[in-house]
Amino acid sequence: MNNELLENHKRYLERKALYKSFGYDVDKERDFILKQAEPVSGKILEAGTGKGHFALALAKAGYSFVTFDISPEEQRFARLNIKHFGFDKQVDFRIENGEKTSFTSGSFDVVFSVNVLHHLCNAYQVIDELLRLISSQGKLILADFTTEGFKVMDKIHGLEGNTHEVREVTLSDAENYLSKKGFKVIGTKSIYQAVLVAEKR
Repeated sequence: MNNELLENHKRYLERKALYKSFGYDVDKERDFILKQAEPVSGKILEAGTGKGHFALALAKAGYSFVTFDISPEEQRFARLNIKHFGFDKQVDFRIENGEKTSFTSGSFDVVFSVNVLHHLCNAYQVIDELLRLISSQGKLILADFTTEGFKVMDKIHGLEGNTHEVREVTLSDAENYLSKKGFKVIGTKSIYQAVLVAEKR
């Protein structure tokens, strides 16, 4: 297991270095997103673990939380990396489909979804499900790449011989959708990341 942890962590460091070579600092951008969400308290959910970059930022900041992903393979990378840093007791990993989760309504005070929206086939269904999960005083934080951020992702995927698939629903669409549902939405941006914080009025 130690070899597996080390190999996984090596891949994580290589990935971070690749992003940074294009100007995208993973740690800095995740910290920026977390800063926009403050204050963060109560029960926390991350929707879309992926490779665990934001999960690691949350854990490093001292939070205990639940994180889910639809892909066990993707989440395995995150699990191993969280374990490498010694944060595994803070993180409850689950496999769930964001369109319909097994969580009780209103069971989380803060729900994050970072760089997931552009992957979603049924984005509004997922947003509705995440809204179902937040408590009466809770908030939803949606983050996705800016135009510059997407350019970096395109370059990285291109190097790997892949295409970075982007679905039709944008963060701007999500902002309009949340506003129409009566949420107060505050948006901020770095060069690479756009963040929405939505709270019930």
